[in-house]
Amino acid sequence: MSMTLRILLLSGSLSLAVPAYAQGAPTPDNGDDASDAIVVTARRLDAARDSIQPALGASEFRFERIALDNQPGGADRNLTQVLLQAPGVTQDSYGAIHVRNEHANLQYRLNGVIVPESISGFGQTFDPRLADSIELITGTLPAQYGYRTSGVVSLKTQTGAFDNGGDISYYGGSHGTIQPSATLKGSSGNLNFFFSGSYLQNDLGVENPIATRDAIHDRTTQYRAFGYVSDILSDTSRITVFGGTAIGKFQIPNSPDQTEAFTLNGRSTFDSTLLDQNQREITHYGVAAYQYAGDALNFQIAPFVRYSQTRFTPDSQGGDIIFNGFADQSRLSSLAIGVQVDGSYKLSDIHTLRFGAFFQNERTHSTVTSRLFPLDANGDQTTDVPLTITDSGGKTGQLYGIYLQDEWTLSPTLTLNFGARFDAVRAYTREQQLSPRVNLVWKPASGTTFHLGYARNFTPPPQELVGTTTVAQFNGTTKASEIPFGDPVRAEREHYFDGGVQQELGGGFTVGIDAYYKIKRNLLDEGQFGSSLVLSPFNYATGNAWGVELRTNYVHGPVALYANVARGQEKGRNIISSQFFFAQDELDYIATHSIFTDHSQRWTASGGGSVTIHDGLGTLIPTFDFLYGDGLRADDPNGVVPNGGKLPSYFTANFGIAQNFDGPGALKGLSVRFDVINVFDKTYLIRDGSGVGVGAPQYGARRGFFFGVRKAF
Repeated sequence: MSMTLRILLLSGSLSLAVPAYAQGAPTPDNGDDASDAIVVTARRLDAARDSIQPALGASEFRFERIALDNQPGGADRNLTQVLLQAPGVTQDSYGAIHVRNEHANLQYRLNGVIVPESISGFGQTFDPRLADSIELITGTLPAQYGYRTSGVVSLKTQTGAFDNGGDISYYGGSHGTIQPSATLKGSSGNLNFFFSGSYLQNDLGVENPIATRDAIHDRTTQYRAFGYVSDILSDTSRITVFGGTAIGKFQIPNSPDQTEAFTLNGRSTFDSTLLDQNQREITHYGVAAYQYAGDALNFQIAPFVRYSQTRFTPDSQGGDIIFNGFADQSRLSSLAIGVQVDGSYKLSDIHTLRFGAFFQNERTHSTVTSRLFPLDANGDQTTDVPLTITDSGGKTGQLYGIYLQDEWTLSPTLTLNFGARFDAVRAYTREQQLSPRVNLVWKPASGTTFHLGYARNFTPPPQELVGTTTVAQFNGTTKASEIPFGDPVRAEREHYFDGGVQQELGGGFTVGIDAYYKIKRNLLDEGQFGSSLVLSPFNYATGNAWGVELRTNYVHGPVALYANVARGQEKGRNIISSQFFFAQDELDYIATHSIFTDHSQRWTASGGGSVTIHDGLGTLIPTFDFLYGDGLRADDPNGVVPNGGKLPSYFTANFGIAQNFDGPGALKGLSVRFDVINVFDKTYLIRDGSGVGVGAPQYGARRGFFFGVRKAF
């Protein structure tokens, strides 16, 4: 099996994929004409579904299944680590990523259907092993993409339609890592199915707040499961049901030598290494989709549901309140139910209409029980017996959206995709917007693609993260805010310009460059402001962002290499919501000066490669990748400008090697791998605990050694 590069130009979209092994979906060769016909129908329906929502004029970076299996960590790598290898993706703490220097604003889709975002935390909802491919779509998105627009993470799930089998595997090593997993897929008549499950346990569930090899009190256990069942009703239709669950338990890591500040029931000392804070996260989601694929008309109707819950439990012995003056026990929950409709109609050889609608009803509820001390007029603790204040509330909100667009083939080399979407939010804010979108794609010669686009975007605030809008009940206590008020969080509105070119240079070398500029009103950002490690949103009145991305791929024989470099920044001015999270001097400065947002990173780079060696046993595949970041924002060393400093740059590299056996007997389908993460054992900061809306410091993981074995059947 030789190495090849996958360069895809789909309906005018610009797509550059990670080098991957050449593979096609195997067709059953069992002499069963009925089975062969079902496979052909399933493939045709998959292609028809994908054609409803092409990323015309946007930039796509695709990871094929074989590329996901052949990277350091293999199929056991989490989704964040996979996406960090795409252009313009920045690493942050708590497993977060930023695409093109945006905070969050990522949309996740399974088989084209939006899965509403979960309450943010440490855990990840989606396991890459469920995916046949993963795409990151950025740039000026066509009209079918709304609400979260910095990037769309589109996962095409495995289905079982093309082959029967599965695998069972075990992966483990440093930091007490234990990770068994299994998949099963196949078909029976018109029915196709795929199931996967995994368990993860380690002692580095959250980034270490101190520069040591091992964190203190950082155990995590995580469970993920996914199921897909599809029934082909006819040559033109099918019903699909899929869903999953993710459950995570996290200890919050401790820092030694913290200074006690308050007295609780006569106790004024506490060993901070013995703090016992914990967070539990739950997400369940499900989708039922009906698809019709005719000659001209093609559509999918998909009802969906998602439930998410996060619980934070403070130290039961009162350590939080001794150090901070208050201790919060919180429970946040969200139930979202909705329906998504997408369709296309081919008017003629040069015009294809695409249309759709979206509706979501979300019920959120938050309960925060705070133990705290009353203060006198001088700000001194008046008693060592804490008060208890409970802040509880709920909200039912809706999202509405419709879109219409036309793919117009102006000439064999020139395609114009134009349209608009209308969106409305009725929750903590009541707003709406008509958003025009236009993209032009030109292919003047074989191997050359230019694209230029404009998008007007509308991003409602994440309802599941919007908590209390008043802090008056905490006045005169150790949890009082310096600013006694907060305006409601608003929807972000954006003008987005993007252009780029991709060129195949021959000899297996491909290069692409993309540039963008964004003008924002009510720029949305998020920060950690409480003891619970759940982020809270706020707005800057105005903002702007720009960036340039360079992508390269090279393939020659068994060797494949890729590299990405991005330069960019984002700035905001005048905080106009949730002001009670900030200090007065911060608000005063930001009101009249543009500052870097805390997630703005100047330089970002990633890359990797692999070699396929046929060694007589099967294939031996050494692989590597790297990540470079030139510092997220930090406090100004001179103490003047919020986010006026930056963290030191860092470079980390990972190495892996896998031996895949072709047989004989029990060896067939067996794979063993060995990985070294952070090969050079770099000690580096992701965050230093300073900056606007930043909580505790976090260090990247130190060097780790891991071993895995997988048996396919």
